[in-house]
Amino acid sequence: MSSPCTRVVAASICVEGRFLACRRPLHKCHGGLWEFPGGKCHPGESDAEAIARELREELAVEVVQTGAPLLEIADARSGFLIAFLPVQIEGIPRCLEHMELQWAPLVELKKLPLAPSDLRFVEFLLSTP
Repeated sequence: MSSPCTRVVAASICVEGRFLACRRPLHKCHGGLWEFPGGKCHPGESDAEAIARELREELAVEVVQTGAPLLEIADARSGFLIAFLPVQIEGIPRCLEHMELQWAPLVELKKLPLAPSDLRFVEFLLSTP
């Protein structure tokens, strides 16, 4: 019997056609690769509560709106179930945990070395009319 996946939330933040991507620290799983910011849900925490906490901790921004998951992907390497959520933020993101961040259109993000699940999410968005 397999163990349950750890739920992880990732923020799809889009402003004027550009999405926020962050580069993971080298010492973490998928270190040096780009991702949508977020992190693990704590026990009893909703997706909205988790993404608000994670973005406050990682980027020093406040979440003003969170939508239902656009896509959920099981990441075999990490044992995580990653839920990609549309999120609106207030404030200017700062790198508190990541190596760097950038805003880019999806076609430009696809050219970055993305973490596997994040690449699948970008491909999903590009294929959605």
